[in-house]
Amino acid sequence: MQDHLVESYAALQAWRATTWHRIWDRLVRDESGEGVISAAIAVLIMAFLGAAAWVAFREIFDNATESTNDQIQQIGS
Repeated sequence: MQDHLVESYAALQAWRATTWHRIWDRLVRDESGEGVISAAIAVLIMAFLGAAAWVAFREIFDNATESTNDQIQQIGS
């Protein structure tokens, strides 16, 4: 009889321990840093897009300036 009680007690304790660890792991594992990381990645992407847009705008503006100056030189001569 006593062996049966000890086995039952051990099984109950093992079940409680594993269940408690599963619940604890779910409660402790949060994703609090995920938003910060996602925001940082979004900021970096926007910075690269902004830099690329600035380079493209500067090239277009420089080409337009050169074309305008060439046209003015042709009209003046």
